[in-house]
Amino acid sequence: MSTPNGFPQHSGACVTRSTEGGAVQDLHAKKAGKAAKKEAGGSGVLTFEDPSSADTSLNETIKLLPDELKANVKIKSITPRPPRKPRLERAASLDEKSWRRWRRFRTSQESLTDPNETSSSNGSLQEASLSPPSKGRASPCHQCCRQNSLHSSPDASDASPVGKSRGGTCDLGKRASEISSAFGGLLRGKAFAGSKPRLSQIMPARPLPPLELNVASHTLRTANRIDSDCLDYRHHSQHKFGRVSSSLSDTRLHGSGMVYDNCSTDSMKSTFSLLTPIRSKDVRSRSYLEGSLLASGALLGAEELSRYFPDRNVGIFVATWNMQGQKELPVNLDDFLLPTDPDYAQDMYVIGVQEGCPDRREWEIRLQETLGPHYVMLYSAAHGVLYMSVFIRRDLIWFCSEVEYATVTTRIVSQIKTKGALGICFTFFGTSFLFITSHFTSGDSKVNERKLDYNKTIQALTLPKNVPDTNPYRSSSSDVTTRFDEVFWFGDFNFRLNKDRETVDSILNQNPETDVSKLLAYDQLTSEMSRGSIFKGFQEADIHFRPSYKFDIGKDSYDTTSKQRTPSYTDRVVYRSRYRDDIHAVKYSSCPVIRTSDHRPVFALFRVKVRPGRDNIPLAAGQFDRELYLIGIKRRITRELQKRREQKDQKSSSICSIS
Repeated sequence: MSTPNGFPQHSGACVTRSTEGGAVQDLHAKKAGKAAKKEAGGSGVLTFEDPSSADTSLNETIKLLPDELKANVKIKSITPRPPRKPRLERAASLDEKSWRRWRRFRTSQESLTDPNETSSSNGSLQEASLSPPSKGRASPCHQCCRQNSLHSSPDASDASPVGKSRGGTCDLGKRASEISSAFGGLLRGKAFAGSKPRLSQIMPARPLPPLELNVASHTLRTANRIDSDCLDYRHHSQHKFGRVSSSLSDTRLHGSGMVYDNCSTDSMKSTFSLLTPIRSKDVRSRSYLEGSLLASGALLGAEELSRYFPDRNVGIFVATWNMQGQKELPVNLDDFLLPTDPDYAQDMYVIGVQEGCPDRREWEIRLQETLGPHYVMLYSAAHGVLYMSVFIRRDLIWFCSEVEYATVTTRIVSQIKTKGALGICFTFFGTSFLFITSHFTSGDSKVNERKLDYNKTIQALTLPKNVPDTNPYRSSSSDVTTRFDEVFWFGDFNFRLNKDRETVDSILNQNPETDVSKLLAYDQLTSEMSRGSIFKGFQEADIHFRPSYKFDIGKDSYDTTSKQRTPSYTDRVVYRSRYRDDIHAVKYSSCPVIRTSDHRPVFALFRVKVRPGRDNIPLAAGQFDRELYLIGIKRRITRELQKRREQKDQKSSSICSIS
């Protein structure tokens, strides 16, 4: 559409009359006449409509305004201001500029897909494509035209006052040429397709891997947290490496909960890896004092403990199982070691065995195969047919002291040590642990003999040996359990139910699921612990599972032989702590699917509070059973390949018959 005088109308173009330093610039369009004055309305603004004919007659349209229009044009006087103080910045190299431009492309790929979205990245790209970069600041008219034709950045609007102050030194011809080129770029931009150019969407070469694990759990808490003295690493890395914005992967990590809530997320944005950054000046530092709890860089200190365990709680799995000396091992130990009720695996696994299988090494290989490559065997010991194995997450082996063990025999007459106790102890960070597995005297009425076994064990276990006591003022030379912060005692204690078989069967039939409170009223161990005659200071979690003894091998039925032994809770896990509420029982149950013995395995899950320690103790220095680790992982891979091969053969051998 055209004005009555034939002038093209454009909604975004503006022509102003201004005086700068005494130089008067008069602008008018050819054939404007009196109609232009009416269109301007006394405001000095000319409008155009038809851009098709404006490009050919652009040079003829830029002329001085008539004298009769001068009276209606508002003349603004501008006082020159001193130039702004220049900002001293380091000049970016060509490599850095290209790297930053590539980062803007990556971070703006989602916004480019939206035709109605205008971001700073889009605007900078469009400006680079439509107009070449100019030296210094642009003039006010040039800024006005650019804002109407392109989505300019905030820097363009900030440049207007500076452009006005500098424009006073330009002569009339130079200003007219600048305005002509501005209008020419405007009209040519309108003569294009009528829309701003778009970049094609950038797609990854291959699909992103799925995020399977969520380390925001209460058990898998080896989260990456930046050190307090490295909080300025993000600013330092941005200045040095030009990382101007968070990447897409960082956003997805936050959205999926990959980052632990109480941890700093700056380590997840490390330029190099997900590991916490370590500055070279910290490595050069020699200020570390051995034995200090709060020394910077202490291996067992508070900083390292908070990095791996922000809430300072470690998850521990403790299990006991009387194998009855069977050579045959279960086909699958997943239900035993990796129950489905807790969503995440624990940080430490301690398994005690009584009347173990003849091949102890094979048993340890099966444990390593089940737990997989995330765990290593820190230590294992044996006393006759009593076995104990300690597995720990491979990330945590550096924070353990040397491991020590001791044994006690309660049946001296027997050549094969079937009754007795085996203890293993070590310090983790600043908390000392003692694990004891025992096999007490059997027999329904031999309660006193079992109490004697307990008393002999606490007196004869000579632990610790080289590792210092964390709190010697609360220790007793006559009780080994008082010399450690956290104590777990588990095994076949052989305490029975003081009731006949018929009564026990009737109670089990009435409450087939988890209500076993009536049975526990006849439990010998519960009665003796309440009197304080055994396991002084120990606690036991609530029992909600059926008696673990005595079953027919391979069946779920209790003893059907002529002896008709009474089902009992012989296999137990008890615990004690020097400090109140340090140990919290999460789960206490049995594993009914393992039927290779007359006992069912019993396990318990705990959350244990850990304190920072001192580095002046004998450290294990990452020592573990490397040979067992390699064998277990190789066995795990071999079985997986064999399983896939069997599935493939089964599919290929299937026959379809048509009747």
